[in-house]
Amino acid sequence: MALQTINPTTTPSWSKLQQHFEVMQNVSMQEMFKEDAARTTKFNIKWNDFLLDYSKNRINQETISLLLDLANEMGLKNAITDYFDGEIINQTENRAVLHTALRAKENAVVNVNGENVIPEVYAVKDKIKEFCHEVISGDRKGCTGKAFTDVVNIGIGGSDLGPAMAVEALQYYKNHLNVHFVSNIDGDHVNEIIKKLNPETTLFVIVSKTFTTQETLTNSETIKKWFLNSATQKDIAQHFVAVSTNIEKVTQFGINPDNVFPMWDWVGGRFSLWSAVGLTISLAVGFDNFEELLNGANEMDDHFKTTDFDKNIPVVLALLSVWYNNFFGAESEALIPYTQYLQKLAPYLQQGTMESNGKSVGRDGKVVNYETGTIIWGEPGTNAQHAFFQLIHQGTKLIPSDFIGYVKPLYGDQDHHNKLMSNFFAQTEALMQGKSKEKVQAEFDKQGVKALKAAFLLPFKVFEGNKPTNTLLIEQLTPKTLGSLIALYEHKIFVQGIIWNIFSFDQWGVELGKQLASSILSEIETGKIANHDSSTSFLLNYYLDKK
Repeated sequence: MALQTINPTTTPSWSKLQQHFEVMQNVSMQEMFKEDAARTTKFNIKWNDFLLDYSKNRINQETISLLLDLANEMGLKNAITDYFDGEIINQTENRAVLHTALRAKENAVVNVNGENVIPEVYAVKDKIKEFCHEVISGDRKGCTGKAFTDVVNIGIGGSDLGPAMAVEALQYYKNHLNVHFVSNIDGDHVNEIIKKLNPETTLFVIVSKTFTTQETLTNSETIKKWFLNSATQKDIAQHFVAVSTNIEKVTQFGINPDNVFPMWDWVGGRFSLWSAVGLTISLAVGFDNFEELLNGANEMDDHFKTTDFDKNIPVVLALLSVWYNNFFGAESEALIPYTQYLQKLAPYLQQGTMESNGKSVGRDGKVVNYETGTIIWGEPGTNAQHAFFQLIHQGTKLIPSDFIGYVKPLYGDQDHHNKLMSNFFAQTEALMQGKSKEKVQAEFDKQGVKALKAAFLLPFKVFEGNKPTNTLLIEQLTPKTLGSLIALYEHKIFVQGIIWNIFSFDQWGVELGKQLASSILSEIETGKIANHDSSTSFLLNYYLDKK
């Protein structure tokens, strides 16, 4: 069953939202809070260890009602059913989209082409569990009989961003294995990693569905050549494993077929950390913690699938994003986690969001006449406060921001955590309240600033405020809550794509540059430059002359 196709701007709710925007665009959040003491109780959602406060937005109850009407008119409920039931919703590639099946319960039934895929998913999970136990315990050893001390994940895109983000986020739960990531085809990157390694005690995990990705294969061959300086071809089988579907190419590389972990075409790369692509996560934190990550995601899946839209965290966040993107003209969203552990969350969600919803053609094959994908960016607080918060507070751009914080620190250092969280709460308050010219003048009067100087400085110290934020307050950073958080944003991406009437699960835009790079590589290697635009020809010739 195909997703329905309808231009959202043709719906009655979109027209009503446009009219409503004319009323709301200059509304003051400060005034709305003054007028309604119960505002926060209306605009928050509690679920498991999560609290979402979305009261600091330029919305009222009518805004939410109209956005929910839009979701209903765009067929979101049926789309969610199709999503979880394995319908072919990635229609341009004729595939189901079932990363949710990777974290489903063992007794679930999810059919693809009439066959329940859950037993196969659990067979791979059992294989991951056994393999990780052998490596972590030291039972599985390298070619010289030494236990492994280091693991190197070789992949790019979803084969790198997801595992790298999760391993970084779960450092507190990490075991003795040192985990490294090689992704960029930049030779300096791989050589910097190699410098840190002992070939006798290093396990390499090559992650490539087709085993044809240029960056991953080039890095793998470089590492293999380095490894063979002190080992033999047959030793490769003990030190290299693969996550792939291409058994033939994997075997040609020298990897034992028993050490290949399969993938499925119904799992997109940017949503694949829940699959065998998460092998490196499981090696880093142990299979039990990896399973908790999956369980947390599964619980968020159930929340998304079964909860009414007005109390559904991914749906509400997606609808707020549509509100700002399509009516206020906000082009980007900032993601500010108040924990250093989540420093790679924004880069991870950049791929998830921008590769999924960076589309300008609707599901009807026509160019859209409205904005789609948002730009995602961010860094952890409090670092971010000393970097780009100036722009959010006093710049000319409207940048809705998600603040993610935790009630309890992992190491129990309450002094540090109180200071961190005081900033977390203060920033959303400051972004909403701002500072009026009257308050600035009162401060000048109290400080005894002379009138001439005060008159000059006053406009620079005024904060407009009225900047929208969402606050996600979570009990503690655990594998389970991390799983729920990642799944939350996955489902937000899905809802946005349904509202915008686009296919979120293909990525044709990634291919063009790859194709051109392939032909230009042969030109660089032969020194014979083909026909290009004058700029590209100029640059290629300059490069060849200098290298």
